[in-house]
Amino acid sequence: MQKKMVSYLFFLLITSVTLSFAQTPAVNPYPAGSYPDRIFLNITEDASTSIAASWRTGVETGENFLEIMPATDTPSGIKNAMSYKAFTEPFELNNVKANYHAARVKDLQPNTLYMYRVGAGNYWSEWFHIKTAGKPGEKFSFIYMGDVQVGMRTLWPRVIREAYKKVPDARLIMYAGDIVNRGFNDHEWGELFDGGSFIHSTIPGLPSPGNHEHADNAEGVNVITPLWRVQFALPDNGPDGLEETCYYADVQGVRFISLNSQAIWFGGEMMQRQIDWLHTILKNNPNKWTCVTFHHPVYSVKSNRDNKNLREKFQPIFDQYKVDLVLQGHDHAYGRGMKNVAMPDKKGTSATMYVVSMAGSKMYDENKQDWMDKAAGHIQLYQVITVDGDKLSYNSYTATGKLFDAFDLIKQKGKINKIVERR
Repeated sequence: MQKKMVSYLFFLLITSVTLSFAQTPAVNPYPAGSYPDRIFLNITEDASTSIAASWRTGVETGENFLEIMPATDTPSGIKNAMSYKAFTEPFELNNVKANYHAARVKDLQPNTLYMYRVGAGNYWSEWFHIKTAGKPGEKFSFIYMGDVQVGMRTLWPRVIREAYKKVPDARLIMYAGDIVNRGFNDHEWGELFDGGSFIHSTIPGLPSPGNHEHADNAEGVNVITPLWRVQFALPDNGPDGLEETCYYADVQGVRFISLNSQAIWFGGEMMQRQIDWLHTILKNNPNKWTCVTFHHPVYSVKSNRDNKNLREKFQPIFDQYKVDLVLQGHDHAYGRGMKNVAMPDKKGTSATMYVVSMAGSKMYDENKQDWMDKAAGHIQLYQVITVDGDKLSYNSYTATGKLFDAFDLIKQKGKINKIVERR
C-alpha cells in the first residue's frame, strides 16, 4: 500500500496542471458523501482465496472498514462478520475531493458464497453476496467487453445488465480499455459506476487501461489518470512503473493477463519492461489456458490503423507460448479471427484467437480485413466465455441478447488443435 501511495502522489503532482482531458462540470453531478459509493470488487492474483474491494466516501469521512463472513440466511448472523480496516487515501483533482478506500482479504475458502459490506459508523453499504473462484479445472464463465467509453449511463447499462442476466455467476468481467471517454473527468467515472450499479460490487472486475484513460501533461508526457489507481485495487504483480495496469490473475486454470498497450504504443522502456515481464509469467505458467487483454489491437479492424509495436513485438511472444485468446478494444467495431493471421516466419497458422469488440454507443462501420473470420459494425455487444476442461466456448451477444458469433476452441496436448464454428 505504501508503494501505491507513492505512485498516487507522483501522478497527483504531474497532473496538477490543467489538462485538456480534465474539464469537469461547474457542479459535480456525482459528489462523494458519507455513504460509500463506487464500490468495485477487483480481481485478485488468486481469486479462489482472496478478494479486494475499493470504494470512496466524502472528505468528512475518516477510516473505513470491510466486513465479511460466509453468507447466512439469518440477519442476526452478521454479528459474526470479520472486520478489516481499509487503506484510506485522500484525493483531489480540480474541483473533486474524496477519500478513497481499499481492503484486501486473504485466506478465504474456494468456491464459497460470502457476504460483505463496506463503510463505518452509521454509514455502511448494503451487504453484497460474492462467490470465490473454484479450483483449477472446474467449469466457469467470464464476461468480456470492448470499449464502453460513450453512453455509460444511457445505452451501455442495458448491455452489462443483459450480460449479468446471462451469467449472474460469472467469475469476472473484463474491460479492454477506454472504459470512459475522458479519464481525467470524475463525472464520467460517476456515470460508469452508476451504469454498472451493484454488478461492479458482486463480480470481480479486470480492467485494462486504454488511451482515453491517459492524457498529456504540461511537459507533453502521456500519463494515466490519477483516478485509475485510487478507484481500483488490482494485483500489484506487474513491472515497476506500470502498477495495476499491467498485471495477471489466475482463475480456475486460466491465466488472465492485462497489458498496458498505451505504454506499448509509445515504445521505449515501458514497452520493454512488459516484454521481459510477459516472458517470465508465460514461461512459468501452470495454467491450461491463457487469455491476454489490452486496448490497442494487434490486428486492427480499421484499415488506417496499425499498431506495429504490438504486432511485431508481442505477437511472436503469444505464438511462442501458445496464448489462446487475445481480447482487445479501441476500434469500435467487431472483428475476430486466427486462421488468416500472418505468422512472423510466414509459415503455419496462428494458435491464438484475436478478438476486437465494443460495448458502448460510439460505433464505427464494419470494415472486413484479411485476418478476420467475422466482422460487424454499429452494434453493441458483450461476450460470454466458458472454460470447461479442454474446451473454451465463446459466445458474442447483442445488446438485446441475440447470439451474434460463437465458436469453440478444443485443446489437446497443450495447444489448440480444433476450432468449431457455431455461428
